[in-house]
Amino acid sequence: MVRLETPVCEFGTPAVAFDLPGTDGKRWILAQCAGERGLLVMFICNHCPYVKAVIDRIIRDTRELLPLGIKSVAIMSNDIADYPEDSFENMQTLARDLNFPFPYLLDETQEIAKAYGAVCTPDFFGYNADLKLQYRGRLDASRKEAAPDARRDLFEAMQQIAHTGQGPRDQIPSMGCSIKWKDG
Repeated sequence: MVRLETPVCEFGTPAVAFDLPGTDGKRWILAQCAGERGLLVMFICNHCPYVKAVIDRIIRDTRELLPLGIKSVAIMSNDIADYPEDSFENMQTLARDLNFPFPYLLDETQEIAKAYGAVCTPDFFGYNADLKLQYRGRLDASRKEAAPDARRDLFEAMQQIAHTGQGPRDQIPSMGCSIKWKDG
């Protein structure tokens, strides 16, 4: 497992369009995923210990963002040949078992992860209503192990984006396992 940190937020970068299959049997495009005040794009997977450690907090935060007009989408881009736990069938099981409040999409070609510049799981991209990047940081201050009073960086940033259209200038990178790229 290679641990990586996300790069610094490039404010104003537009969200990349996509058309990907979801675990719900539908195809999803960027416009369908966006909320009236913004969109959180998350690169996650099933097998990563970092994602496993924070998935309940991701679900909590994405649910709490919905009334603020912020919707979320999760994309899985790992090489499923080398990481069968990340297969589409296993994605469907995870999304159903945890009752994801967001679409969970498969990026089998890995083109979307590359276009976004995603480097790890989890990797968070917070966009405003104009789908311009405003946040590229960590979920919260507790890292892998949940701390009861940890600062909720992602939630607070997306809340600020919902109200002002602007993300915080100071952001702490997310940390996680590298995306598992296909050979070649």
